[in-house]
Amino acid sequence: MAAAKKRCAKVGGVHFPEELPSVGAPSHVHFDEKLHDSVVMVTLEDDGNFMVKVGFLKTQHRYEIVFTLPEVPALGKDVCPAPLPNPHLKITNISAAPEGGLKITCEYLALQEGVLCEEVLLLSETNDDVCIRVKVHARVMDRHHGTPMLLEGVRCIGTELEYDSEQSDWQGFD
Repeated sequence: MAAAKKRCAKVGGVHFPEELPSVGAPSHVHFDEKLHDSVVMVTLEDDGNFMVKVGFLKTQHRYEIVFTLPEVPALGKDVCPAPLPNPHLKITNISAAPEGGLKITCEYLALQEGVLCEEVLLLSETNDDVCIRVKVHARVMDRHHGTPMLLEGVRCIGTELEYDSEQSDWQGFD
């Protein structure tokens, strides 16, 4: 029994009380802090740009990703995506978030397996000198390795058919 306890202690995650509660008494299960990461994480980097971690995705799938950037006073209220096309990541909507900041909605097309980082630029419509870089970081797994549990703020909106590159001129987003 002691060996089993030692193994469980190394794994971590869920902690149950040592003694079972009496009938009718409330019981509590405590989760390690690491397990609360079920939402898209937005972090401000040292250079003033943002990193958005969207978790695990699956190749050959298209996702809608929604996240909130904190307020960036230099950007102002009128913000638009830069007209530089990114074949895998496209901002579809920018609006004021009810809690402050900007609510960003984008589409991400996961075509390649691995740890990927795509970026888009947000421009101020009132100040030509202000530009914020948003990097979307995803871990994309092969389509044959199961279905990932998506973070809150990420939803699958379709799959891409496999294609033979010699027979297709598909280039990503239009």
